[in-house]
Amino acid sequence: MKPALVLASCVVLLGACRSQAPRYPVAPVEVSGATLRDNALLGLAPEGVAELFTEALKASGRFESKAEKPPREAPRPWRLTLDVPFTREVLKDGDPRSFAEVGANLELERFGGDLPQHYEVVGLGEAPVLEDTPAGRQAAMRAALQNVLRQVTDSAVLQLAALERTDEALVQDLRADDSRIREFALRTLAERQHPAAAPLLIERLKEATDADGVRKTMGALVEMKARVAVPVLIDLARGRDVGFVQEIVFAVGEIGGPEAEAYLYTVAQGHDAPAVQAAAQQALDTLYASRRPPTAEARGPDHAD
Repeated sequence: MKPALVLASCVVLLGACRSQAPRYPVAPVEVSGATLRDNALLGLAPEGVAELFTEALKASGRFESKAEKPPREAPRPWRLTLDVPFTREVLKDGDPRSFAEVGANLELERFGGDLPQHYEVVGLGEAPVLEDTPAGRQAAMRAALQNVLRQVTDSAVLQLAALERTDEALVQDLRADDSRIREFALRTLAERQHPAAAPLLIERLKEATDADGVRKTMGALVEMKARVAVPVLIDLARGRDVGFVQEIVFAVGEIGGPEAEAYLYTVAQGHDAPAVQAAAQQALDTLYASRRPPTAEARGPDHAD
């Protein structure tokens, strides 16, 4: 086969594969946050940013606009809310140029069905300032914005694709080269309470340095009722402020198990902070109540003993 024909065949096959990829229904894009109001660096109104993001979604070939209330038999659309928390100009070591940076957080929500679904993806776009003028800075900022919109669009596709993959495929994805694929696979496995997720979440909990990351990981372990995480949570409480220790106490109580019960009893009896003692006692009482068999009244008149 001639090289030109080979190239043409590859293009046709690529187009066919792209057209067969699933397309996700989305409601009209919403833009939130104070950064996009009167932002001189961008020179765009929120409506202009929403238009650029809608173009990025269309360009991906993986999203299609749907009404907020589709027919009952049709899949409900995802609601996308874009927040741009910052726009800034920064310097980098060893580079005489400055760089425009734009951060973006994208929330994906869908309601109806068994449970509401909520996911978040983030991105950071950058572009060099090629001309040291207001117009040059604005051009760089808009280029950085377009870069980050492509990033969060790609990440949204990966997150939604992970939801459709089997557990076996997601476990394989945990070894992917792309860190986003690994992240979304882990997130989805944790949501499904798959046992492969617990060890990785525990490692993340040990390594996390920011409070928000710790809380998200801790919440995933609580949802999984991962008792193997209890010793790590207990270690994590050492040397922390009272408010954070209370959060850990309640997390341990939600997970439950003999080790959790022993820890809560010890803390309730002898912690230095009365607030932590009270939290541990409350968590312990809740744990005890969850183990009690229901009363006849709670079981109802039709329940067979």
